Amino acid sequence: MAARATKTTTASAFPLVGLLVLAGAIFVSVTSEFLPTGLLPDMARELKVSESRIGLLITIFAATVVVSTTPLAALTRRFSRKSLVVVVLLVIATGAVLAAVAPNYAVLVVARVIGGLAHGLFWAVVGAYSAHLVPKHQIGRAVAITSGGATAAFVLGVPLGTALGHALGWRLAFAVIGGIIIVLAGLVMRYLPAVDHRVTLSTGEIAVPLGRDRSLPGVVVICLVIVVIMTGQNVYYTYIAPWLIHTASFDESAIALLLFLYGGAGAVGLALAGIVADRFSRRGFVVATGIVLVAVLALATMSGSPAVVIAAIVLWGIAFGGLPAMLQTRMLHTASARIRDLAAALFTTSFNLAIGGGALVGGILLDRFGLASLPFIDLAFLVAGIVLSLVTDAWLTARANRAHPRRA
Repeated sequence: MAARATKTTTASAFPLVGLLVLAGAIFVSVTSEFLPTGLLPDMARELKVSESRIGLLITIFAATVVVSTTPLAALTRRFSRKSLVVVVLLVIATGAVLAAVAPNYAVLVVARVIGGLAHGLFWAVVGAYSAHLVPKHQIGRAVAITSGGATAAFVLGVPLGTALGHALGWRLAFAVIGGIIIVLAGLVMRYLPAVDHRVTLSTGEIAVPLGRDRSLPGVVVICLVIVVIMTGQNVYYTYIAPWLIHTASFDESAIALLLFLYGGAGAVGLALAGIVADRFSRRGFVVATGIVLVAVLALATMSGSPAVVIAAIVLWGIAFGGLPAMLQTRMLHTASARIRDLAAALFTTSFNLAIGGGALVGGILLDRFGLASLPFIDLAFLVAGIVLSLVTDAWLTARANRAHPRRA
């Protein structure tokens, strides 16, 4: 009866406040994850290690997420979703504070591992939370709102944290983000509606193992598409600053503005994704990925023209800005209600595998072939991702038709 009441409430009143609180939690979590990127020189200088070792903290964080997310999500399946959000936020805050007081690099690694453990479970829970709050036809709109937290982290959170760290020290930046996360945990406790994520079996229905759920192949397919597309993105975008300086010949002082343009364009793309994701999740994804391909092709072949580079950066940001939300919406539409949390865990694992793997592959290619090769490698991944998406969509459609044949 309680679950039925919850569904009725969400259907009659769109839970905007709760979704905004989730967006805020995502904002601080993503900001905490990528904060070392902007403070890399300061941290390396004080801890007396190379900049590459500080950069390795991002890889360590992502690797921890990849290894731990699915097992932790399985272990916590029966726990309250709202309580888990609060707990993981407090653990993320603990990792940030430990980083702020770390006396050496080894303790900083431990802090990042703690943050990575909590971050993976956080996304496994939050990734499916919006689908529990709203009816299916509003999932795209809800995901666009919560995904705004991640976009805001790149547009505002990481730049502001970087500015604070440069002005007052990187340790204070980590301490401040830790304090803000604790505040967000309090807001989650106060304003985020609780949800019943458990699926009640119908009379006579027999529970089957998650591995035999009919929607699982579709979830796996989306994960494969994520890994291909996002690996290509991170092969190139991880090294976009040096590419802009050394290949496109922009002054170093212009990089912050160019990245801000990219992030702002991404916010526009996210807003557009909220409009089209529910109705055209598959076609919209293919079109947006095709536009990313055009933008990256322009960057690869016309890097000598500043005007073209700026225009392509903006176009790239708009098209790519909506892709994560489209993929998440598509994942939640594809997964049955009983495996949504597992799907969210696999979604997070796929993204972090691509983040860590893309950065690693990009670094190897950079050393062997130079910066100019990176956008061409991204193009190859984009083409492969589009082909994979189209082929697997056709396969899933045919599979669904065989399972539920239409009557003549």
